[in-house]
Amino acid sequence: MLNIRKATLNDLEIIRLIYNDAILNTTATFDTEIKSSADRKEWFENRDENFPVIVAVVGEEVVGYAALNKWSERKAYDITAEISLYILPDFRGKGIGKRLIETICSEAKQTKLTNLIARITEGNESSIYLHKMNGFDYVGVLKKCGQKFGRILDVTLMQKML
Repeated sequence: MLNIRKATLNDLEIIRLIYNDAILNTTATFDTEIKSSADRKEWFENRDENFPVIVAVVGEEVVGYAALNKWSERKAYDITAEISLYILPDFRGKGIGKRLIETICSEAKQTKLTNLIARITEGNESSIYLHKMNGFDYVGVLKKCGQKFGRILDVTLMQKML
């Protein structure tokens, strides 16, 4: 049974492992260096009510998470968040991403945010579809703006007005 709940400090180690798997094995993030426990703790503790983190739990195991992150450190952008979503490899394609994105978008409506931004790397058609099904509109493509695993990649921008 799948349960979605707010993340706690106790979830940070599995969140770190999930994210590090994405860093090492996917283009879902353009981070290239694994994150330490101290880094994830700082990431988690430097959030406010506008930037929640939620986790997907199957049985007793956290298998994925979604977060709303600052789009920019510039104060004027405080009404905009970037969505991120990561799931353990064995649990992808099982509807968990759908539930996470639905829930984090619902959480966003309870904040002072006015819109959400998604940056989706070339080749991740399932993520584009998932965001589109949850009310994100296509904004455009940043051509050849990132490099990972020896490839130069485009990034699709999508936006959801709250």
